[in-house]
Amino acid sequence: MYRDLPVLTAAPDAADQSVVRHHLVGTVDAGEAWSTGRWVAAARAVIAELAAQGTDVIVPGGTGLYFEALVKGLADIPAVPVAVRARTGDDYAALGEAAFRERLAGVDPAAAARILPGDRQRLCRAWEVFAATGRSLTDWQAEPAGGLPAGSWRGVRLMPPREALYRRCDTRLTGMVSGGALEEVKALMTRGLDPALPACKAVGVRPLAAHLVGELSLEAAIEAGQRETRNYVKRQEVWLRGRMADWPAVTELDPEGQWRSFLALNPDLTT
Repeated sequence: MYRDLPVLTAAPDAADQSVVRHHLVGTVDAGEAWSTGRWVAAARAVIAELAAQGTDVIVPGGTGLYFEALVKGLADIPAVPVAVRARTGDDYAALGEAAFRERLAGVDPAAAARILPGDRQRLCRAWEVFAATGRSLTDWQAEPAGGLPAGSWRGVRLMPPREALYRRCDTRLTGMVSGGALEEVKALMTRGLDPALPACKAVGVRPLAAHLVGELSLEAAIEAGQRETRNYVKRQEVWLRGRMADWPAVTELDPEGQWRSFLALNPDLTT
């Protein structure tokens, strides 16, 4: 979605896009912070437009939260006043992450537990929702609305063997660095953007940025980026096994094997 990191985010290149039409790729500047809700609205607009043309849509992933919001809907959380948002940001800066998270745990322990370390945006969002509404974000999210109609979609999980997947992750990061990822991160750094923005937190950005300012050797930066990637894989697998356990799983690693398994799970698509 963010246009500034096509190599590091493995965005489809011109050749890919000449074969299959893609949507929402490279449409957002790194200086913007899109929320889940904003993405869902944009995705639904694309889906509706193509459905009107009789065209099926494939939504690849990706982030489990976005999928869940798309198919199940989002809670209708009231808008947070600007003053509350500003005060929350000031509180975070004054308290620091640990104390801010501890305060959040007092009103929304589930959010405090699930939000990853360093995710200032989501920590602040959880607190400001409570501050503005008197209800926790977790409570609001338990009441989703506006999902896709039942029977209008199907999902499938890609769950290849972890060790083989890790090897691919390591190779992938090395290839990205040789393919221009360092130059992308350098250009991003020159803009002086808030490091809390989603694009600035993309997997691999921080270690490569540390190399560019002389804090890490290139070898150490690549190793750190590989660890980040593997950790991301672990988090995705936890989501897939927990929140999408009812989706059929494709366990092959090679694309041809994956396609054969997918068709076996969905025989009606072969006709």
